[in-house]
Amino acid sequence: MLPLTHWPAEQRRRITGVFTDIDDTLTTEGAITPEALQALADLKAAGLAVLPITGRHIGWCVPLMDGSGSAPWPADAMVAENGALALVPTHGTASNTRRPLSKLYQQDAATRSALQARMEQVAAQVLAEVPGALRARDAGGRETDLAFDYNEHTQLPPVAVQQILAILQGAGMYTTVSSIHIHGCFEDFNKWRGARWIVRELYGRDLTQELDRWVFVGDSGNDQPMFQHFVHSVGVANIRRFESQLQHKPRYITQGERGRGFAELAQALLRP
Repeated sequence: MLPLTHWPAEQRRRITGVFTDIDDTLTTEGAITPEALQALADLKAAGLAVLPITGRHIGWCVPLMDGSGSAPWPADAMVAENGALALVPTHGTASNTRRPLSKLYQQDAATRSALQARMEQVAAQVLAEVPGALRARDAGGRETDLAFDYNEHTQLPPVAVQQILAILQGAGMYTTVSSIHIHGCFEDFNKWRGARWIVRELYGRDLTQELDRWVFVGDSGNDQPMFQHFVHSVGVANIRRFESQLQHKPRYITQGERGRGFAELAQALLRP
């Protein structure tokens, strides 16, 4: 991982779109920092596409995008559950100060319903067999995968994390580990697949044909598919804690951690 200052200016000037992780990339101690939020707004105002992509559940993303909690995030869309679905602002009439949104899925409704029943069975097994296991606080919000908390509201030892992963994989699920959650899904959703999908949906273009014009920034294991495929990839400095566990690492790394690191990345893109 090279210092961000090594990213050539001529390459930075070609960037027209930014994909970014959320937890511990835009957020610090669970909340987006003012400087990171301003960085998103500055990128959007400069005409860049802004697309947060997260393992968080879709319900968690709604108030960030519709503005029901505070001002809506300046983003073209927000991709949730490691790429399985997305929220996109629409041109409808806002009500109660909320920005209208549409929800896009990669799976059809019948498939989602059938897989949700299977996921509940696996979740019950994990909770019964792994001491201290807790589902992420996603009640009523997660639609396409399972998530277990290991580093947000509880702290699980590495052996418990491995036990959970073994159960999920034994049930035929694909697994990823973020900075806070362990994820399992019966379809191989990941952020790279989600990124290609949302670029087709929003812009009718093939992301793989224009990777020299995009950058991704992240901080943990479930960002590896993006680090692997993006020509331009950046890790915020706190990625160092996962460095030994990463097979695919970002090309560049910021000096600042979390939201401060993202703001540093934005400044590099907007610098004349």
